[in-house]
Amino acid sequence: MAIPSLLHKCYDFDLAEKSRNDGSYPFFRPIEGFSGSHVIINGKRLFMAGSNNYLGLAVDERVKAAAAEAAMKYGSSCSGSRFMNGTLDLHEQLEERIAAFTGKEAALCFTTGYQANLGAISALLGRGDHIFIDKYSHASIFDGIFLASGMLKQVNMHRYTHNDMQELEQKLAALPLEANKIIATDGVFSMEGCIANLPRLRELADRYNAVLYLDEAHAYGVIGEHGKGTEEYFGYRALADIIMCTFSKSFGSIGGFIAGSYKVIDYVKHASRSLIFSASMPPANIAAASAALDIIETEPQIIHRLQRIGSKMIDGFKTIGFNIGTTQTPIVPLIIGNDEKTFMFWHMLFEHDIYVNPVISPAVPPNGALLRTSYMAIHEDEDLDHVLNVTESVARTLQILPTS
Repeated sequence: MAIPSLLHKCYDFDLAEKSRNDGSYPFFRPIEGFSGSHVIINGKRLFMAGSNNYLGLAVDERVKAAAAEAAMKYGSSCSGSRFMNGTLDLHEQLEERIAAFTGKEAALCFTTGYQANLGAISALLGRGDHIFIDKYSHASIFDGIFLASGMLKQVNMHRYTHNDMQELEQKLAALPLEANKIIATDGVFSMEGCIANLPRLRELADRYNAVLYLDEAHAYGVIGEHGKGTEEYFGYRALADIIMCTFSKSFGSIGGFIAGSYKVIDYVKHASRSLIFSASMPPANIAAASAALDIIETEPQIIHRLQRIGSKMIDGFKTIGFNIGTTQTPIVPLIIGNDEKTFMFWHMLFEHDIYVNPVISPAVPPNGALLRTSYMAIHEDEDLDHVLNVTESVARTLQILPTS
């Protein structure tokens, strides 16, 4: 039977197969079990230095117990969208708590963080509107823009160089003040670990009549005295008009939310395609996120522990001589540049029972390949010292570090 021409690209694609055959393929490695800060892969116990489970709450017994209890009471699925039969009292209770946590009037939960960005951005943008986005922002924000454009809204996207406030202002100033504008950015950038200049973004939003949309996926639970993200980090409240976050990082679950004024949230609730046409966040995940929020609000010491670990690893890798960019968080990239060396580095660390994430273009700029390391509050100092020692040894073997 002839292969339809549309599928030729699928049958011609062999890059992954070649990588699997030579043993260097790093993706889709099935995890067979968790043991604290370690995972089991292919029967091997590896130190997990690449998870977004920043506070370790995804394996916390209290969070797991809350998820199990909710599943027994409500079942395993809502079997419907929030718009129809998929709203539980648990959803609304969590939304009330999230609104209070973020300092906003209202919040709205989505089934994933990706859907939160996709649904909110595409609902807010209208025909002829303008959105200004940091080039390093998460793909789900870009996809929300693409969805809006695909709905024949003729949205105008303006990308600006990462954290370049001068370029952003130039682009904003080129438009009439009365034009509809959104500035969208990550608070903590997921690959680089650096923090957006939120006070300056607020100034520009006010000056040029723009809405400020802030993705806090990697900021909540990670930065700020009480884990309240980029706004708290800068010592302010209400810098952003709309806040988005996922539950799949610090909150130890899956799902996402946006928070803002009551009128904005009510509008998105009735206009977001990813909310209306997708089954809602399951009971177990709502309960897990709620239990995680309990811990975040009552045990700030785990947030402070994570921040100390981040500082330790930043200082450690800098001392060794790695290029770690401008990170300020427990996301610490080891910037290699070359794709092949990055994969070799990943493979050798894996063989030494350390799990990290290789990242290449288009997730990072061309020739900006890196190993994304990230840390959890449950990591022990002796394990972290081991990571530093092994990583240095492997890097010197591969001649990645500069010679002194």
